Amino acid sequence: MEIKEAIILAGGLGTRLRSAIPELPKCMAPVDGRPFLSYVVNYYRQQGISKFIFSLGYRHEAVTSWLKENYPDLTMEFSIEREPLGTGGAVQLAMGKVKEQDVLILNGDTFFEVSLEDLKKVHQQNSSACSICLKPMQNFDRYGIVETDEDGRIMDFKEKQQYAEGLINGGVYLLNSPRFRQQQRPVVFSFEKDYLERSYYAMPMYGVVQKGYFIDIGIPEDYTRAQAELPALVPAEK
Repeated sequence: MEIKEAIILAGGLGTRLRSAIPELPKCMAPVDGRPFLSYVVNYYRQQGISKFIFSLGYRHEAVTSWLKENYPDLTMEFSIEREPLGTGGAVQLAMGKVKEQDVLILNGDTFFEVSLEDLKKVHQQNSSACSICLKPMQNFDRYGIVETDEDGRIMDFKEKQQYAEGLINGGVYLLNSPRFRQQQRPVVFSFEKDYLERSYYAMPMYGVVQKGYFIDIGIPEDYTRAQAELPALVPAEK
């Protein structure tokens, strides 16, 4: 089984980047002259994703018009939030457009260079309900950490605080669609807090450590860093 479909959560307001990207959704923040979202799309197309479902909210017209103009041959659908649904509610709404058993979930303001082959292998071998790409980090306080056993099964999620080292949730997931749909949830909820952190002990969820490049442009310092680092990693498509 190949991973063919991806949901990209791209409805964020980018509040902390207002000085850099006034009146634009965060995923549209320009990096070396092109929207951050283009780096995510280009990389995962190269990894074999053939259909993208864009979960949009704030200023969604700016995103849809740009995508249609710049990716005329891309198979894409749009899931539009009429009011903020949280990350879980956004995934739940977009799942109505998913056809495959397993769907990749990505964040439109985070780039994580991962191997979908590694992710798929762990996910399938363990009949995982949701598999999470984990990034090793050192000396950080911006993220919580994810603890796993020796086989990679998720054992706990720890809150944000200062850590000398640990594995963080990189925001790239492979989600079993039928299992996710089976459970009743509210319309508005957090994928991280209300799904992952409340379900990992009741159903198999696995972490897949990936050491590739990772950046989250949610704060100005990292947005500035992306300008220097990302263009060489993911060239513009011709």
